[in-house]
Amino acid sequence: MSTTPATPVTALIADDEEAPRAQLRAALQRCWPELQIVAEAANGVDAWDAFLEHEPQVCFLDIRMPGLSGIDVARRIDGQVPVVFVTAYGDHALAAFDAGAVDYVMKPVDDTRLRQTIERLQARLGQPAAPDLSALLSQLGQQLRAPARPTVIQASVGKEVRLIPVDSVVFFESDARYTRVVHEDGGVAGEALIRTPLKELLAQLDPQTFWQVHRSVIVNHRHIASAVRVDEGTMVLTLRGRPEKLPVSRHFQGQFKGQ
Repeated sequence: MSTTPATPVTALIADDEEAPRAQLRAALQRCWPELQIVAEAANGVDAWDAFLEHEPQVCFLDIRMPGLSGIDVARRIDGQVPVVFVTAYGDHALAAFDAGAVDYVMKPVDDTRLRQTIERLQARLGQPAAPDLSALLSQLGQQLRAPARPTVIQASVGKEVRLIPVDSVVFFESDARYTRVVHEDGGVAGEALIRTPLKELLAQLDPQTFWQVHRSVIVNHRHIASAVRVDEGTMVLTLRGRPEKLPVSRHFQGQFKGQ
């Protein structure tokens, strides 16, 4: 009787240095040859974008990366898939990891330690979502220096460079070339186009105020009126005093749960 080959597990690896990224890739190929690495990233912003695009089943994230740290990316993943942190630092993080909340490997990666991590990952695959790690990741994230957040968005409108207060932005929406900035200040609505990709804005904005709800949409939560489930897989947001309906992709629908 013939058997259907098992579908390979897919993975994302992210490290801002090429040599450690290559070393991890080689170690994974030795210790878990069936693993399929579907994406690599050199910073946290690209790692999060790659997660949304490729939907890997496992993520290996360097803790300290520019833009978004590995902890920032893990907070956005929010337990959807197992995360392994990769670190060269014998710092505060390791005690929490040793408690079993999340896993880690040290650089340079040791094959014996990596195999232990792989065994844990394989045991967790297909199991219910990971326990809520938001408090732990928030605590760890606060111990990494956060960059200063911008207070204005500079947008070209004809020959004018317009300074749009970040707090006045209702939502950002991107396409292949531009990001649309829809804003409202003192009851006066407006919009402009900027060339900054959405994934770069995501690393600069306060995640407590600006929620990513789709790969191409970030919205100021203060302007959300309701989240409407259209069918089993489709959800849209309605906004206060505006006609737009913003799509919510599957990864972000968990942000909207009735009490």
